Amino acid sequence: MLYLRNLIYHPTACPTPILKALNLELAPQRLGLIIGPSGSGKSTLLEILSGLADPTSGAVCWREQELIAEQLQQLAGLVFQFPERHFCGGTILEELRLGHPELGSERVKQALSEVGLEHLSLSAAPHALSGGQQRRLALAVQLIRQPNLLLLDEPTAGLDWSMRRQLVNLLAKLKQDWTLLVVTHDAGDLLAIADCCWTLNHGELKSIDPRTLEAKVKEPLPAV
Repeated sequence: MLYLRNLIYHPTACPTPILKALNLELAPQRLGLIIGPSGSGKSTLLEILSGLADPTSGAVCWREQELIAEQLQQLAGLVFQFPERHFCGGTILEELRLGHPELGSERVKQALSEVGLEHLSLSAAPHALSGGQQRRLALAVQLIRQPNLLLLDEPTAGLDWSMRRQLVNLLAKLKQDWTLLVVTHDAGDLLAIADCCWTLNHGELKSIDPRTLEAKVKEPLPAV
């Protein structure tokens, strides 16, 4: 179980906090969805949860244990927005083994299988893959680390409708074995697979029923 307890992030250069006393609970093997506009603090929150930034005050807990940044780096795997821009390996195999040269071929194949890329050649170049395949590879890069929590920043950004649907189906499958927290400005198809949902606006987090929000999205436009 992931807990946020009165989490505040207030850099000294900012007149007001970027994140204002956030409280959140996310159970294992669930997909949590945080929806907010650009500048609402979504990416900052993921940076804190992945151990890349320290909160000003408050706590991030996993199974009742408060964690520091170094522990969060082991707990969580972060998939950045447009993760393909961060690929460094010349081949799929090199990308998956970056920082983990000891990984055997069986673990590599398992990670690719989990994201539906087992048919690809390990010698293929990551930048030669389609947009959807690159997002899947970025997920495999994190899954191979066996994190307890998967963090995704705008995972469907820049994908066409077909690739978005494939990625949503993959996330629905992954939540059977993993805990996922997704942030986005456009929930779209993600609402259908979310177990819990929050809005983040001006640094304030509010819980909302994803089914209610999904129904509003599907409401027909008024007649003119």
